[in-house]
Amino acid sequence: MKGQYRKGFRQGIKMGLESSRIKRKNEVLASQQERLTIVDEEGNPLGVATRDEVHRQGHWHETFHCWVVSRETKGLYFHFQLRSTEKKDFPNRFDVAAAGHLLAGEKVADGVREVEEELGLSVTLSDLIPLGVVKDRLKIGKFLDNERCHVFLYENKMPIDAYQLQQGEVSGIVKTEFQSFYELCQGKREEVLVEGYKIGSKGKVPLKEFVPKSRFVPHEPAYFKEVMDLILGRFQQTI
Repeated sequence: MKGQYRKGFRQGIKMGLESSRIKRKNEVLASQQERLTIVDEEGNPLGVATRDEVHRQGHWHETFHCWVVSRETKGLYFHFQLRSTEKKDFPNRFDVAAAGHLLAGEKVADGVREVEEELGLSVTLSDLIPLGVVKDRLKIGKFLDNERCHVFLYENKMPIDAYQLQQGEVSGIVKTEFQSFYELCQGKREEVLVEGYKIGSKGKVPLKEFVPKSRFVPHEPAYFKEVMDLILGRFQQTI
């Protein structure tokens, strides 16, 4: 009887994992067929294409990036999400706290949904500090990503463990000291200390480690420099 129970239990787990895998595969396929507005380098609309076509052909398109910071006794800190291992692009890497593509027909204000969906923060566009449009060009093999990133800044005053992370998209959240990350982007240091947590099978698991730049989602150096300088200008007295 116990053997039958164990067998049934294992089969249940296997079926659950397979169901989760199939569901995630379908979500990935659906995301590849998302329709995005193609624009020129200055943002003038040229047409519509699927997300997969955009990244294969290198069309310019528009995205929403929200950098999150917190002011603490030791200074200013960046918050980064840890991308789920199930993500098609750059799984298990640290990324801008909340970001996503603007779909065809959407306005910049619609991008705010990413903050609530991924982090569980109920914010409006007026709660964010606009930093402007920053261009980001990336080529990795056949993956061609030319983005006009609408960049915003949000100062989070809640504890880092107050985030409600989106399952299947975000598997953790960490913070790192502003100056250290700024130096990492400039090539002046090889790694930074990140502290936070990741979501395990039994809930939140503390995360504290030194990580190199390769653990972060890649962006071209010019993107990092422009964003860092814009944020530095906002918090010059804090750093």
